[in-house]
Amino acid sequence: MADLTQIAHLLNQTISPDATAVHTSTYELDRLSLTHRFPFHLLSISTGGENQGQKIAAATYLKNLTRRNVDTSGATPSNVSKEFKDQLVQTLLQVEFPVLKILVEVFRIVVSADFVKQSLWPELVPNLKSAIQNSHLINGSNSTWNTINALTVLHALLRPFQYFLNPKVAKEPVPPQLELIANEILVPLLIVFHQFVGKALANNERAEIEIEKAILTICKCLHFAVKSYMPSTLAPLLPSLSQDLMSILSSLSFDCSVTQEDVYLTRLKSGKRSLLIFSSLVTRHRKHSDKLMPDIINCALNIVKFSKNTSRLPFLLERILSLGFDVISNVLETGPGWRLVSPHFTTLLESAIFPALVMNEKDVSEWEEDADEYIRKNLPSDIDEICGWREYLFTARKSAVNLLGVISMSKGPPMETSIDSLSASAKRKKGQKNKRSNQRRSMGELLVLPFLSKFPMPSDSNMSKKKILNDYFGVLMAYGGLQDFLREQESGYVTILIRTRILPLYTVAVSVPHLIASANWVLGELGSCLPEEMSADVYSQLLMALVMPDKQDTSCYPVRVSAAGAITTLLDNDYMPPDFLPLLQVIVTNIGNDENDSSILFQLLSSIMEVGDEKVAVHIPHIIPSLVGSVSKWLTSDLEPWPQVVERGIAALAVMGQTWEDSRPEVSELNGVQEKWVADQAAIGKAFAALLQQVWLTPICTQDEQDQKFPTSSCIEDLSTLLRSVMLSVDGDHMIQELKVSELLSVWAEMIAEWHAWEESEDLSIFDVIKEIVNLDRSYRLKNFLVKETPPPPAPPVPERSIVEGIGTFVSEAIKQYPSATYRACSCVHTLLHCPTYSLETEGVKQSLAIAFSRAAFSRFVEVRSTPDSLWKPLLLAMSSCYLCYPEIIEGIMEKSEEAGITIWASALCHVSNSSFEAAGLTTESEMKLMVITLAQLIEQLLKQGKSYGDSIHNCFTSLMEVSTQLKELQDEKGDEEEAEESENDDDDEDEDSGDDDSEDYDDEDSEVEEYEETEEEFLDRYAKAAGALENGSVIMEEGDVEDQELDMELGQLLAVDEQKVVLSLIDKYRHVLIQEQDFPSQLITNFLNAFPEYGLYFHQY
Repeated sequence: MADLTQIAHLLNQTISPDATAVHTSTYELDRLSLTHRFPFHLLSISTGGENQGQKIAAATYLKNLTRRNVDTSGATPSNVSKEFKDQLVQTLLQVEFPVLKILVEVFRIVVSADFVKQSLWPELVPNLKSAIQNSHLINGSNSTWNTINALTVLHALLRPFQYFLNPKVAKEPVPPQLELIANEILVPLLIVFHQFVGKALANNERAEIEIEKAILTICKCLHFAVKSYMPSTLAPLLPSLSQDLMSILSSLSFDCSVTQEDVYLTRLKSGKRSLLIFSSLVTRHRKHSDKLMPDIINCALNIVKFSKNTSRLPFLLERILSLGFDVISNVLETGPGWRLVSPHFTTLLESAIFPALVMNEKDVSEWEEDADEYIRKNLPSDIDEICGWREYLFTARKSAVNLLGVISMSKGPPMETSIDSLSASAKRKKGQKNKRSNQRRSMGELLVLPFLSKFPMPSDSNMSKKKILNDYFGVLMAYGGLQDFLREQESGYVTILIRTRILPLYTVAVSVPHLIASANWVLGELGSCLPEEMSADVYSQLLMALVMPDKQDTSCYPVRVSAAGAITTLLDNDYMPPDFLPLLQVIVTNIGNDENDSSILFQLLSSIMEVGDEKVAVHIPHIIPSLVGSVSKWLTSDLEPWPQVVERGIAALAVMGQTWEDSRPEVSELNGVQEKWVADQAAIGKAFAALLQQVWLTPICTQDEQDQKFPTSSCIEDLSTLLRSVMLSVDGDHMIQELKVSELLSVWAEMIAEWHAWEESEDLSIFDVIKEIVNLDRSYRLKNFLVKETPPPPAPPVPERSIVEGIGTFVSEAIKQYPSATYRACSCVHTLLHCPTYSLETEGVKQSLAIAFSRAAFSRFVEVRSTPDSLWKPLLLAMSSCYLCYPEIIEGIMEKSEEAGITIWASALCHVSNSSFEAAGLTTESEMKLMVITLAQLIEQLLKQGKSYGDSIHNCFTSLMEVSTQLKELQDEKGDEEEAEESENDDDDEDEDSGDDDSEDYDDEDSEVEEYEETEEEFLDRYAKAAGALENGSVIMEEGDVEDQELDMELGQLLAVDEQKVVLSLIDKYRHVLIQEQDFPSQLITNFLNAFPEYGLYFHQY
């Protein structure tokens, strides 16, 4: 058995600089981890190791070991022994803080599995309560237990309760575990918390770091306890808790002279957490917080009044200011909010909100030193999306802008109106109702805009006055926050505002790029409420700003970025320039000059292509060669990951390729138009092929065989789109050789075979390429498609798998992934099995594909078969295609994978074939045809085997008759349906014309009706149903995924099979078994004979 010394030595080796030693020691530790006492030894080393590195290594290995062995979903208990859990808690209470941070993760994993999910570990709460009460800061310095450690353990224990544990319940009660923690630990701890706060504030000048850390950790615990739930024993104590939190906040200094010592930084963190608690109380627990709101508002007001110091405050203090604004916003949005906040509107606006908006020294320095940071904080837009949680972006300015928007929308209680005026109002016609019914006018109209109008616009006469420029920067920030308010106003209102307060800046303040950038941002924010008559003027100004050159020592990069974002917003809101060519010329001319600018312009180009459609398609062939050249310039084989400009450039090219493909002329159009499109497509294909060769083939050819590294799979989605465009341009064997299509496909297939970064937005075009490859092979017999050809030396080495084998690996893996990948992958199964031409030499390839696909599809089906859902159909049909190719082999796979596997599959086929199947049933002709052929084949196989499959055979034959009837009816009605659709389309066009008028009347009629707002109860109920559907395995498909379900499958050679002859042959051969002495629903027989009267002689007994 391994001893401490051996394990300690191995742990030392894991932090060695020698990679071989690390690998060997890790392998040995993995082997020893199977022994019973191994986790105990790790705990011992983490507390008594020879050095800090060894202790941290032991704790880290224990954390990783626990993650591997414990089911984090909570479906099963952790199976960790009571002895180990007790020792773990004892260790946590004493260990040094660097080790504590790691070991507490072990505790959290076990707690989540046992205490939170399974309600086990009953002694945990009493033991932790005792440890806290007897810890050194509470019970005396001689205590064994460390108070900070004990509170950290409590914090980890409460962490799972910060979110609702059962999202399927609309109004989930407080979990009993949380009630227990609150009653046994949190309630007594509030007394200690009050004492700690009093002690810390009494010794404010010489505060103790341990007391401050204890206060902070208790604040974190309380925040997690009330973030979602409200324990019953904690609710009555909220007033006293709030007073302590307010005392902490009142002790903070915003005079810009604070020190950055650990003690005071900890106090700031406690203040930040206090405001988060207030936000949770106001937004989640109105019933308990209404009486506290007056004090909360006063506390927040005392904080935000220091916003004038924002430029000189460190990040943490600015975050506290930001949260102060957020608390006020949260209160204002509640029922009593107007009464509490409205008396302070003027003071708030003048002394807190606007000072946070004006330009300051920090803005100027950030603009010069880190323009991207400035843009993310002050000019956010879709053109430069922020991913992930970045707290530093939540500035006081953003929160102040948000509060200003909330204030501008607030209207207060209705004013009393005389009976006569009400009577007169009631007599108005519907279309003439006043939008300001009941004389309620918003604060945006009464207060905010009048206040902002006091600040003069910059002009030639005052341009030298710094205060005027700084203040107007704040005015622009304020306008950007008023979009909801302005959206409710008449279009003329917004027109006047833009014409008089924003557009003149592009003439008078062109030398102040800070203002121009903000003006761009405002126009982007107001894009959704921009009057149609203003769009052209706004667009022309933004187009000029898009290419604004740098000003001597001042960069105009933020101006160009904000202009690109605003143009994107304008296009997204249905503005179409009269001619896209000037915009495209500006973009193409400037791409390639600067990497950062080019990155933004590529993204703008993608947006233009997505909304411009045929209006921009005509220009695509002329600009693609230049853009490909720019991307190639920044593309180097030794640079990984690729720079952002390359990724965005490839993405833009992919969108352009798709837009061009969508512009393909109809067959009915003139031959000249078609010929020109084909010629342009060929030019586009050559440009894309050159880029793909640089990306995929150059790395292989330029490296020595021993140093060979496969090309990166970066941008595989967009590059696949380019590859498909290359294939679409092929019109002969010479093009395949010239564009090196086979070589590109070989590399691409090898890359997707090793694809593991599954994302719904990352692999859609891969499936399209697969189908296009099969089509191309049918026309030109691609090299290396079915079997890899090994070229003679000195040709460069190529991947070992054939193209179809690489694709097959990808498809098999895709079947196991998310629902939409399963649909697309199963569709590819039919294409790969039935469409290529397999010879005797390549039959083994087809067989290996069928085996791999059937294994993947059947294992995935077994996972989801407990509840019928929309995944059943694609999985069962994919297995059907495999079964038709090799019935005995596929049956053996199913029987080996699951007991009575063939019976399970047959039963599921019958379910899906039933017209009353609750999930997605058979809807297309190809699905029904495949099902008919499969059921016929399956019935015959079962009959030949002579086993006791009586019920299965009867059910399958019943389903066969039902699906055959549906298919015949669908085929008979197909022509009529197409005619009906054409007439419906004509009717729809007429209805749309008249519908426009109707909608205008409707808008006029109901314009004063407020938009329906979902209540909290409705919101919770809706999300509870969605969570239940997800847990039960019901698939929530996106719109595009639903469309994919309706696409006909490519059945290739199966299309030549006459399914009616197959059914007739089966009935004629086995009628004595299938029909005689069998009981069928009379309606089924009637429908079947109506569809196939020639089968009547077999059913004479009915």
